[in-house]
Amino acid sequence: MSIKKFTGSFVQQEPLPAKAHERVQSVLASARFHRYGTQHGEQSEAAELETAFADWQGAAFCLAVTSGGQALQIALRAVGVVPGDKVLTNAFTLAPVPGAIAAVGATSVLVETTESLTIDLEDLDQKAAASGAKVLLLSHMRGHIADMGRVMAVCRDRGLMLVEDCAHTMGATFSGVRSGNHGNVACFSTQTYKHINSGEGGFLTTDDAGIAARATMMSGSYMNYMRHGAGPDAQSYEIVRYETPNMSARMDNLRAAILIAQIGPLDTNVRRWNQRHAVLAKALAEISAVTLPANHQNVLRVGSSFQFRLPDANEDTCHAVIARAAELGVELKWFGASEPVGFTSNHKSWRYQDAQTMPATDRILSTLFDMRVPLTFSVEDCEHIGLILQRVIEPDATP
Repeated sequence: MSIKKFTGSFVQQEPLPAKAHERVQSVLASARFHRYGTQHGEQSEAAELETAFADWQGAAFCLAVTSGGQALQIALRAVGVVPGDKVLTNAFTLAPVPGAIAAVGATSVLVETTESLTIDLEDLDQKAAASGAKVLLLSHMRGHIADMGRVMAVCRDRGLMLVEDCAHTMGATFSGVRSGNHGNVACFSTQTYKHINSGEGGFLTTDDAGIAARATMMSGSYMNYMRHGAGPDAQSYEIVRYETPNMSARMDNLRAAILIAQIGPLDTNVRRWNQRHAVLAKALAEISAVTLPANHQNVLRVGSSFQFRLPDANEDTCHAVIARAAELGVELKWFGASEPVGFTSNHKSWRYQDAQTMPATDRILSTLFDMRVPLTFSVEDCEHIGLILQRVIEPDATP
């Protein structure tokens, strides 16, 4: 039985809400794009965005910046990372995470990955003790969240500051707590393929006034730090305003206008993503060759991407699966490739850092496939994709 080719786009996001268009038009008409370019008594779009996101996230402070990667760099500096330090982080993540560590002059200490695609907590504990690192940059890679109770226990026992990379977990929870509200500071991305879309952009959230003040000064606030929507009080800046370098990573009003209207629908969109993800998971759950990552029972994940493994596959089989899927219109990424492709790479490609032996991670990544699930896909689209994946994984199965 033949299967119709899928013709949807894996990179097309939903149109912006009408309110976003209205706000953008207002900013365009004013020509006040710079976040500090407002008139006396006015609140900028960027400041309003910070307030809105802090309220939604349930964080005391929020700083809007130019990208998720800049949020990571600023967060690392704000918690005290200096050149020469060691920073613990996942071996399974995307390039901006080790890139942020390298950008601040620190060294990544990579931690192994489990079958559930989360950080290996035993390896974390051992490497925290052996390395002397004082910061963990925890990447909730592809939305997979580790047991945060155990993560926090390791951080307490080893004296680690925790920076959460929530680029893939905006809207996710662990034990009812929003992802990002467990550690000392959290970083989010609003790059096009994340959960809200401004092309590029990011947030830093924290409940620590000192971290918020240092981060705000680093973002390039000059002496306009009190014109932020969700920042600490003036006293928090008394010392740091003289000691903190300006790194010019400000969110502008145009991107802020695009984002504000997208915050309200976020929780609804989480349910929509998870509905689509469940359809894909059901399609592959009965295939003996497939292993799906298991989420912790206390995790509410955002299914904006879909991962599966073919543990017994060799390299030729993996290439064949990708090729067959492409012929039928389905774009799969493969983390076992020897060279980085598109947005996908692995630790062996990050040659600006010392090579590290990661046998468990390499074994898992060698047969790990990844796929975007944009909300422009309907449930019926996901059923169609599920049938295609069944066919390309088991091409000789009886229909």
